[in-house]
Amino acid sequence: MILLWLLIVTVAGAIAVWVLGWWSTTASRWATLVTLLADCVLLLALWAPQWTAQQPPPGGQWIAEFDWPWIGPLGVRFHLAADGLSLLLLALTVFLGIAAVSASWTEIQARVGAFHLCLLLTLAGIMGVFTALDLFLFYFFWELMLVPMYFLIAVWGHENRVRAAIKFFLFTQGGSLLMFVAILALYFVHGRNTGVYSFDYRQWVQAEPAGTIGWWLMLGFFVSFAVKLPVVGLHTWLPDAHTEAPTGGSVVLAGLLLKTGAYGLLRFALPLFPAASAEIAWPAMILGVTGILYGAFLAFAQPDAKRLVAYTSVSHLGFVLLGIYAGTNLALQGAIVILLAHGLSTGGLFIVVGALQERLHTRQLDELGGLWSSMPRMGGVALFLALASLGLPGLANFVGEFLVLTGTFAVSPALAAIGAVGFVLSSVYSLWLVYRVFQGPQRQGVAALDLGAREMVVFSLIIAAILWLGVYPQPVLNTARPLVESLVDSAARAEGEPSAQSQTVSFKAPAAADRLAQSDL
Repeated sequence: MILLWLLIVTVAGAIAVWVLGWWSTTASRWATLVTLLADCVLLLALWAPQWTAQQPPPGGQWIAEFDWPWIGPLGVRFHLAADGLSLLLLALTVFLGIAAVSASWTEIQARVGAFHLCLLLTLAGIMGVFTALDLFLFYFFWELMLVPMYFLIAVWGHENRVRAAIKFFLFTQGGSLLMFVAILALYFVHGRNTGVYSFDYRQWVQAEPAGTIGWWLMLGFFVSFAVKLPVVGLHTWLPDAHTEAPTGGSVVLAGLLLKTGAYGLLRFALPLFPAASAEIAWPAMILGVTGILYGAFLAFAQPDAKRLVAYTSVSHLGFVLLGIYAGTNLALQGAIVILLAHGLSTGGLFIVVGALQERLHTRQLDELGGLWSSMPRMGGVALFLALASLGLPGLANFVGEFLVLTGTFAVSPALAAIGAVGFVLSSVYSLWLVYRVFQGPQRQGVAALDLGAREMVVFSLIIAAILWLGVYPQPVLNTARPLVESLVDSAARAEGEPSAQSQTVSFKAPAAADRLAQSDL
């Protein structure tokens, strides 16, 4: 029942904070924090047995599961389950939710109760996405997180917030409709072949639709998840949405909503369509490498600090796409580590930029500079987060990106070498951001209060998590290992049964890389 209670507590808390907002804005903020802390306690209760276990659960075994009939005539069930990947992303959701509330503590002054209502409903939708095993239920939560996020941008955003919110809605809704068509088609195809009409993930994963229909269905899922990731070419909604969203909205958008795209690829696109996914592995890896370079170049060219940080997401999540479709143990584990590391480092950078805008009422790099002397604590935090973003050894991003490149090298040394250029480019734009804001001559009249105690507590937790994941990633790797091994195994089985359209691209690493991938990191 823990998974169900996570949703109940979050949705009930959303309603409660909205009601409290009419009476006291402070009470609404504290009630939101209490709701997320209650979610944290539930997650600890779920994770504690796994943390103390000597071995992770075998592949295919769910850590927790809740299954209840919902719409019987259509075969729809309220089916929730969590494995290692779900557990890691649920923990990231609660952690960044708390950070988003703290970052919005003084920034949001109008309709405070409604703001926290939308924030908690967005988090509830994200939790549902990370736990739904019924595809109808998954789509329900996928849409649930879209609507309140639209209002977070459109109501509490900055100057061009309505335009950015509409663009965000149209892009993501367009991708969602493609996935919905694919889900319905798969529902009827599976029902016709087996006589059982159901949206159950466990039944669908046992039989991949053959031939052309399987390829097109996979493409419907892939495009929807690629928009949300986002993949270069489908990313144009992202900089505008980030730039115009309030700080808390940017944290949730970058740290969590983008992760739902990667989660969809790992949970649904690859397991449901292993052979069809293998056919697009090379184009997907090329798109990943293109995103790494394109995002880095565009980040360096931005005059707006928030748009600069937004484009870094395109670059970092290019590593995720590369690792997912390289398909080796190391590459997949690295992609999962990047999901967590990017949420922490980029979410922290958005909080820094939001704090600067709240104090100085500008994000333009030309209007900033020399702030270290008046804001040394913020400068130190920004420097640490920039070092994490550029992949400094010993920090979380380095572990994930190094694993992705090492795993990709077994499949394509050329793509791994090109992707490694992203390390160099990330150093350029990350240090450029710190230099333009905190170093150099101080602009006349530009000075502000440094970080306070509340903000330092949040940043300390983010920094501690980045250090822990960078120095000792083994618990995270162990937690994700069952899913990674199951994905590699399904790809190996697909390799023996190539699609009718073309020869299947191998996800499996050569023997030497396999031995390295199976070693204890």
